[in-house]
Amino acid sequence: QVQLVESGGGLVQPGGSLRLSCAASGTSGTIFSISTMGWYRQAPGKQRELVAKITLTTSTNYADSVKGRFTISRDNAKRTVYLQMNSLKPEDTAVYICNLLTVTTNYWGQGTQVTVSS
Repeated sequence: QVQLVESGGGLVQPGGSLRLSCAASGTSGTIFSISTMGWYRQAPGKQRELVAKITLTTSTNYADSVKGRFTISRDNAKRTVYLQMNSLKPEDTAVYICNLLTVTTNYWGQGTQVTVSS
């Protein structure tokens, strides 16, 4: 079974930075390399929203609220996707969840908590 494990979350002050990682296991490197990877987030009482995604061609898409501050990237050899978050705001506080989309199935990680507070 495919498993996605996030890491890198934590507590930071406004204006600070964090780098999230999502490591995939239980899938081949070929399948990973042709899959779209994404980062979603969900704050208490709010709907889950797409933060960023990256395709097999490394085409990227970002939510307007994070554009210019966050960068998504992937390392197919390591079967890992990253989210570099800069200039963090309190509004970025949420559980960040990794997603892998194949032709047939959507896979989700358990999420990692990001808290931005002074």
